[in-house]
Amino acid sequence: MDTVKQTIERLRAEIDRHNHNYYVLNSPEISDYDFDMMLKELERLEKEHPEFDDPLSPTHRVGSDINKAFEQWEHRRPMLSLGNTYSIEEVDEWVARAREGLGGEAFSIVGEMKFDGTSISLTYEHGRLVRAVTRGDGERGDIVTDNVMTIRSIPLKLQGSGWPDEFEIRGEILLPWKAFDRLNAEREFNEEPLFANPRNAAAGTLKMQNSAEVARRGLDAVFYYLLGDNLPHDNHFDNMEAARSWGFRVSPEMRLMTTIGEVDDFIAHWDVARKQLPWATDGLVLKVNNLRQQLNLGYTAKSPRWAVAYKFAAERALTPLRHVSFEVGRMGVVTPVANLEPVLLSGTIVKRASLHNADIIAKLDIHEGDHLYVEKGGEIIPKITGVDVDARTPGAAPVRFVTHCPICGTHLVRVEGEASWMCPNKLGCPPQICGRIEHFVGRRMMNIEGIGEEMSVLLYENGWVKDPADLYTLYRHRQEMLLLPGMGPRTVERMLEGIEASKKVGFDHVVFALSIMFVGETVAKKLARSMRDIDSLMNADVETLTAIDDIGPRIARSVVDYFAHPVNRDIVERLRAAGVCMSMPEEPSDSTSEILSGKTVVISGTFARHSREEYKEMIERNGGKNVGSVSKKTDFILAGENMGPAKLEKARSLGVTILNEDEFLSMLGQAE
Repeated sequence: MDTVKQTIERLRAEIDRHNHNYYVLNSPEISDYDFDMMLKELERLEKEHPEFDDPLSPTHRVGSDINKAFEQWEHRRPMLSLGNTYSIEEVDEWVARAREGLGGEAFSIVGEMKFDGTSISLTYEHGRLVRAVTRGDGERGDIVTDNVMTIRSIPLKLQGSGWPDEFEIRGEILLPWKAFDRLNAEREFNEEPLFANPRNAAAGTLKMQNSAEVARRGLDAVFYYLLGDNLPHDNHFDNMEAARSWGFRVSPEMRLMTTIGEVDDFIAHWDVARKQLPWATDGLVLKVNNLRQQLNLGYTAKSPRWAVAYKFAAERALTPLRHVSFEVGRMGVVTPVANLEPVLLSGTIVKRASLHNADIIAKLDIHEGDHLYVEKGGEIIPKITGVDVDARTPGAAPVRFVTHCPICGTHLVRVEGEASWMCPNKLGCPPQICGRIEHFVGRRMMNIEGIGEEMSVLLYENGWVKDPADLYTLYRHRQEMLLLPGMGPRTVERMLEGIEASKKVGFDHVVFALSIMFVGETVAKKLARSMRDIDSLMNADVETLTAIDDIGPRIARSVVDYFAHPVNRDIVERLRAAGVCMSMPEEPSDSTSEILSGKTVVISGTFARHSREEYKEMIERNGGKNVGSVSKKTDFILAGENMGPAKLEKARSLGVTILNEDEFLSMLGQAE
């Protein structure tokens, strides 16, 4: 019979194998339910026996919400960029230069996809992941190991055998199309700026401070280069096949070629076939296969001579404009949308493309019935890039941005400092009201199941829910809801159960759910953790709010304006009366003191021991006050690496004390 430790190790090995089958090989052997049950059993055993914990256990893949500043690491071998080519003729010229550089010696070429993500370097020792570092400037990058550990296609412990005791493998962190579409749909609903392409989304996700959010977004990875002193083979192709056997996702599209004709055919094939891949690609990479020959060819100052990139041309189509519609979001921002004759681009049918704002319409000089150029390169979001003026119908009227809300008729106002126009009728414009209800119940907000876009509109149109607080009196309309088409008893009860359960959702989610202009999920967490409760947040002034890390004047003014409106305060009070959580959990009593009572503190720079947010919380728990700028009233500055030069100069001129983090922790009695 297995011991507990043996059972834990067996479960970890089985789960790692199933993760590899599912995320790398795309051939799962067991159902999702069976996998979840196996994972829950491992979680239970690890919780009961913490002495057997392993930071690389598959249970740690979900990440943590601990906010950590990134440390930097110097690459042992610089991560250089590749030279680019844009035609088969240029590739042929590169092959000729390589042949000349090798003195006419025969060589083979490995062709690979150039995935459009963000570069990563992983270091393994004794078959275990020890470090993940971004490309950075090529010489130094950020350590993002915690975030990389959440990517399920990356092995934390290697399988098989034959790997070097220490090696580095480089690849690309990617966001698959499906995950990208889901993420942008969420951002569009929350009226947050959309990611232009999966590359930007992957790069932004990898540098997030919350690894639990990184895990939720669904990053993936493909690897393309193995480095080390004791590699198993003398050529690139066989080394990558070895890496595949150790559990890494290596592109199945990798191909070994020996003639220039094969290279040309490879390019021609993937110029079309790439559109069917699950990830974004912006080209191909060609490498001399033999490692000795790579060394002989060497490097220029910026790139290796033994490798080159071939870049695909952006795909473009010309299609007629049917009409421009103007759509109102939950914050009142009016977005013009070009409704097009359907056209096939990058493997998808494009019917609509955002025109973003009035300035874009004017810049493009779009007229009714124009033929518009639509482009998708690395961009998945269709983009209008121009107009075929020669095809314009004589006398066609220019497209004008609306002056009044297309739904409620209210005169639009310009958003200060932006190109956007918005409907100010927040309390009477139906799409804004329904949008705020739909946002409030969302999974990352109050997480109320059974209420989506259509149900939000239905509840509003029947007069039962005019604002989010009305959801908590919806039980009064139970019998009336049962009369609606498709609304059975279980559907209604599940909805009401979800509303009741939402009362336990944390205060930071509540702040996000309120639909305060410019307050997204990350800002909501910062506000909740700094202000601690709804009364402090409602009564905070602009100066208090801007003292919070990353809260600028625009966000602060928006928060103050939101709570200055009696209707919004009434919604908050009704939510409070319904039992919705309106404060953060109490801090343990032994973690507070009055050491910093009456002290005004400025934080500047980056830190190794704690994050800026954690230091701000320490200051507040110990009686101090955080402010954003240095003045005569500043008692001291908590300074990390790379302190802002302006703050440093002003502190010196005013004679303000500067403490490093060790001195500060000693002051609090927390030094190690």
